[in-house]
Amino acid sequence: MSTLLDRTLVHLDALVGFDTRNPPRAIDAGGLFDYLRAQLPGFRVDVADHGAGAVSMLAVRGAPRRVFNVHMDTVPDSPAWSADPHRLRVNGECAIGLGACDIKGAAACLLAAAADTRGDAALLFTTDEEANDARCIAAFLARDHGFAEAIVAEPTRCEAVLAHRGISSVRMKFRGVAGHASAAQALQASALHQAVRWGDAALDLVEAQAHARFGGLTGLRFNIGRIEGGIKANMVAPSAELRFGFRPLPSMSIDALHERFAALVEAGSIERYEETFRGPSLPAGDVADAERRRLEARDLADALEMPIGNAVDFWTEASLFSAAGLTAIVYGPGDIAQAHAADEWVALDQLATAATTYQRLLEC
Repeated sequence: MSTLLDRTLVHLDALVGFDTRNPPRAIDAGGLFDYLRAQLPGFRVDVADHGAGAVSMLAVRGAPRRVFNVHMDTVPDSPAWSADPHRLRVNGECAIGLGACDIKGAAACLLAAAADTRGDAALLFTTDEEANDARCIAAFLARDHGFAEAIVAEPTRCEAVLAHRGISSVRMKFRGVAGHASAAQALQASALHQAVRWGDAALDLVEAQAHARFGGLTGLRFNIGRIEGGIKANMVAPSAELRFGFRPLPSMSIDALHERFAALVEAGSIERYEETFRGPSLPAGDVADAERRRLEARDLADALEMPIGNAVDFWTEASLFSAAGLTAIVYGPGDIAQAHAADEWVALDQLATAATTYQRLLEC
């Protein structure tokens, strides 16, 4: 007789075989979703195409108040893979394949657990998490869904994560005055000089936040990812563009941080300050209320007898559920250290633990 892990691996083999790389955002409502639907007899299934490769499927049995969410898209593979990334390889300790860790392993566990249970259940599969374009979750939350709790699958080593950082990405454009580099005013006129001065001030601001703490996390994460502009060494740069990102604690206001970053250089030197992506922290909402909501999530994890892990630095879509008022927990098999890596893998004992946990929770 096959074990729960055996059945999980059968599903994982099939799921890894579907090409859901994001980009190129070429996922449609067939293929993968035909497979998912076929594995969930007795569920009411709604598949929606939100455009740009964003497809979601909500499968509901009975009248649950808790929804399990897992994203089915993966990052692209790299030339460093040692074998076909869409063909699952299983050795004595782990399963290797694109998305096996992040996070098709959890989807396989949920499918196996759902087949072995008859309790009320809701499973939300999405395909745009890796695109930083949360159309699927936004569409789900915009409907009259009726759920109060969400368990969002990401690699957490089968521990309930109750808090993580938010994320914000920004594009800045600096204005300069073109001219000869020998001019005395070149130091102030160069847009590139303005960008470098801003960067120096931003690093000082971030270092001053090192004392801040929340739920085991410390400080403000920050990165200047790109600076470009100018023409050549003897010409003053008339314009420059800088891109940066930061990851605040749940106790930090993203809006307040934007105000501080935008005010770091003299007025008039910044032509454009544009936020290109924002994801709230977990828990989301009023920063003054963050600790209370974290404790609510802890109470839920305790009630569900889930081991509680540390807060994490990476961002998840659990914060979107939290921002909509649901009590949200992040839980799934695997370690984030293996996510997005060549020869990505998930440990078999993690899959076995997650499948057993999902099986128990689907009967609650």
